[in-house]
Amino acid sequence: MSANPDHPPRSPATVVIVGAGPRATGLIERIAANAPELHGDGAPFELHLVDPHPPGGGRIWRPDQSPLLWMNSMAEDVTMFTDASVEREGPICPGPSLSEWAGRLCEEGPPHALPPELAAEAAALTGRSFATRRLQSAYLGWVYERSVAALPPGTTVHEHRDRAVRVTGPYDGRQQVWLEGRTAPLTADAVVLALGHLDAEPDAEQRALTAFAAEHGLVHLPPEFTADSDLNALRPGEPVLVRGLGLAFVDLMVLLTEGRGGRYERGPDGELVYRPSGREPVLYAGSRRGVPYHAKIGYSLSGERPPVPRFFGPAQVEELLSRPGRPDFRRDIWPLIAKELGFAHYHRLFTAHPERTAGPWSAFEEKYAACPPGSPELAALVAAAVPDPADRLDLDALDRPLTGLRFDDHEALQQALRGHIEADLARRHDPAHSPDLAVFLALLSVYGQLIRFGDIGGWWHGFFSFLASGPPGPRLEQLLALSRAGVVRFLGAETAVAADPLRGVFRASSASVPGHVVEARALVEARLPEPTVDRSRDTLLRSLYRDGAAATPAGLLAVSPADARILDRGGRPHPRRFALGPHTDARASGAFARPGTNAPAFRQNDATARALLRCLRDLSCRASLTA
Repeated sequence: MSANPDHPPRSPATVVIVGAGPRATGLIERIAANAPELHGDGAPFELHLVDPHPPGGGRIWRPDQSPLLWMNSMAEDVTMFTDASVEREGPICPGPSLSEWAGRLCEEGPPHALPPELAAEAAALTGRSFATRRLQSAYLGWVYERSVAALPPGTTVHEHRDRAVRVTGPYDGRQQVWLEGRTAPLTADAVVLALGHLDAEPDAEQRALTAFAAEHGLVHLPPEFTADSDLNALRPGEPVLVRGLGLAFVDLMVLLTEGRGGRYERGPDGELVYRPSGREPVLYAGSRRGVPYHAKIGYSLSGERPPVPRFFGPAQVEELLSRPGRPDFRRDIWPLIAKELGFAHYHRLFTAHPERTAGPWSAFEEKYAACPPGSPELAALVAAAVPDPADRLDLDALDRPLTGLRFDDHEALQQALRGHIEADLARRHDPAHSPDLAVFLALLSVYGQLIRFGDIGGWWHGFFSFLASGPPGPRLEQLLALSRAGVVRFLGAETAVAADPLRGVFRASSASVPGHVVEARALVEARLPEPTVDRSRDTLLRSLYRDGAAATPAGLLAVSPADARILDRGGRPHPRRFALGPHTDARASGAFARPGTNAPAFRQNDATARALLRCLRDLSCRASLTA
């Protein structure tokens, strides 16, 4: 069709991606992979990335972090690239894992693009190493540059080191993305929010604690990304109450010990010993469970993988979603998950450790499949087939290991917690307990199915993180050394913190040592803030919500499970607005993933990239018809 002289050529189609971290990088990789099929006419388009932090790593994985901070996944378990396990319409575009990337850099010669300290780390990295976050930042930056280079010829990428504060525009017209401090917006045919983890305004409890701290000259650090916290207010030698024993606590522990000049040595018996610098505070740490997250498993699976999904797969999810009304997590979903995890556990026990079972796997499997989830019949079957109770999967005991335990005094609790951590470290590095690894793989499978339900509440995410997303084993070994040195003191389970106006201090107690109270003038909330749209400090997200975007009861931005289009409060998907990440009800477990695990984020990225490209293609066709 010849051009109409009365209609000038249409400007290139434009996509604005707000956020330039690993989720945005993964989306760009999928746009590049799918473009030959869905944007084959070669029409130019533009990508605008808006983020005050460098593209690739974004804020959380930015390069200017302490070199003491590690990833909590082994280098061979970190990839940004699709493989045959990923359920997607687009093509597979293989790429190196973090460890493979580092190895290639070294094989190709000195990695001149890296600073000397990172080049040395890359050279020493193995598949089973835990890389620093700074090296992961370099990997993500490389993936970003490779993905941009793979975009169709004529594509222009603009990077804006700014904050986006609002999106406006008609329902089915071009959108305007307004940037902080600028008078003219970016105009876009489609907008994607890939915001990552966001800061939040404190809830009522946190506001009250902050006000109490200000009134009495205390220190209260609310939930936030630990690397951004001002830890200078925590003074040497003084007690600090810490709520949380997850990954944020591990970061805090590192920055307040090694980060202040302490060091570790091996004693004559090989035990790790901490040598304080004298600048450390004393951390009194507790949580609802009262124990740190389980250590990462330190061995690989040999032999047959657990054949999951079996009891919680696409068919079961379809059946639940077809029922009238929304499925209830505890009533409808959790029993199937528990049976799935048990199936993986016992499959591994029977096939890899048959001497610890009574009878063949085939007979057990048939009976297991016939038993209703959570039924007495199922419990009786397991009891008869698995003689040692220690070999049976008890999810309640795993979730709350201190439930019902009481200790005579604070020191007895310390000894018990050190014994718990030592046992966990030994178990997570002993292939004799390989059913644990089978359960871990089943947890990944379950997570991939659960994203279809949207917002299922926070309990599952905490349970998953506790079992599957814990710290490297060496971190727990360091925690033991800090406990023996008296730098870390455990508070116990069901830790409660209160403000005492009479004494002008914070007070902490727990169910584990009834009557024992610790007083301190500093309180740290060692966790990320909840990703709620109404309390988010992100101006853009709050404005979307005010302008009619839907949110779940837990405060997550509601998106279409098919392609991540943002939903309005009538359930209508926006034709030009998309959102990916932890602030949505389709949040996945991470922007990068373990190879071969059908990562939900990769599936979502592919579906969203294809929807974007179809949107641009349709707009291009419309423009051609009117030309």
